[in-house]
Amino acid sequence: MPTQLYFHCFETALGCCAIAWSEWGIKGSQLPEETASLTRDRIRARFPSARESSPTASVQPAIQSIQRLLAGECAEAAELQAVHLDESDIPEFKRQVYAITRRIPVGHTLSYGDIAQRLGLAGAARAVGQAEGSNPFAPIVPCHRVLGAGGKPVGFSAHGGADTKLKLLAIEARASGQLAAEQGDLF
Repeated sequence: MPTQLYFHCFETALGCCAIAWSEWGIKGSQLPEETASLTRDRIRARFPSARESSPTASVQPAIQSIQRLLAGECAEAAELQAVHLDESDIPEFKRQVYAITRRIPVGHTLSYGDIAQRLGLAGAARAVGQAEGSNPFAPIVPCHRVLGAGGKPVGFSAHGGADTKLKLLAIEARASGQLAAEQGDLF
């Protein structure tokens, strides 16, 4: 019998987000679409077998962490790193990309090439970009902290594209006491 999936929509400082989960952890999260209705439609399309439900006690901390992050109240990456993800259907390469991405501190960025190098695959920046583009866990896996060559805010698939990416980075920069122009690599 397949594992039952659930989803819940919730308000944040940037609009309505959504989260989907199984008994094994968070299956996906959704940044705001243009309206709450569109966010609900998007999460339903991504997880058609999921039932809408109130969040369980194990899911509530993930929701609160996302709310805090988007309100600029989360200056610690560890808060979102503590969220347990159900990566059971995620290919190994993407899991490795997401693991590195999750370790990028709030208020800092890496490039697709940086992540490829950390994987020991210096020529795989494009593959890293594709993995980030299909990230089912934004912003828990903070793909908005990954930039193109030269620090360009490219390749963001959430509603609003690069503008949303820049908005998230500015929120995090303020939360970490930095100006957006001061963001950089801490590793």
